[in-house]
Amino acid sequence: MDPEKIIEGQAYDPPQPEENKPPTDESTKAKPPSQTFNKAWKQVENIGQTLGEALQGRGNVVMVRVNDETLEHLDMLVEAELCKSRSEAAALLIGEGIKSNEMLFGRIREITDQIAGLRSKLRDAVQSEAAENTNSEEKKQGA
Repeated sequence: MDPEKIIEGQAYDPPQPEENKPPTDESTKAKPPSQTFNKAWKQVENIGQTLGEALQGRGNVVMVRVNDETLEHLDMLVEAELCKSRSEAAALLIGEGIKSNEMLFGRIREITDQIAGLRSKLRDAVQSEAAENTNSEEKKQGA
């Protein structure tokens, strides 16, 4: 192909005379490349957005009330196009806050696990005490 026939990185085929073109009906006519490209790009964006949401695992909804200063910061992230929405900006900031306090949350996890274990022991003790009382009452009544 001649270098003069390359336009913007694509080969350029000059239009053929009408007599050399194969007959086409309306269903076989190609859509303009820009329209086809736009539709394809839109599909890619939709797929990307869906995958991004799925990978982020943001299926849970939390309602949050924020003050004006916090809202302003969320809006800054959206305006800078770092986030697509206030919701995404809030999720980002919450995630970053958790990451930056990882040691604190680790310690909180240890203590809450201990508390859960103690609650379980307490429930077991109360249930066994109640069962013993029930058995002793039944023995008294049966005697």
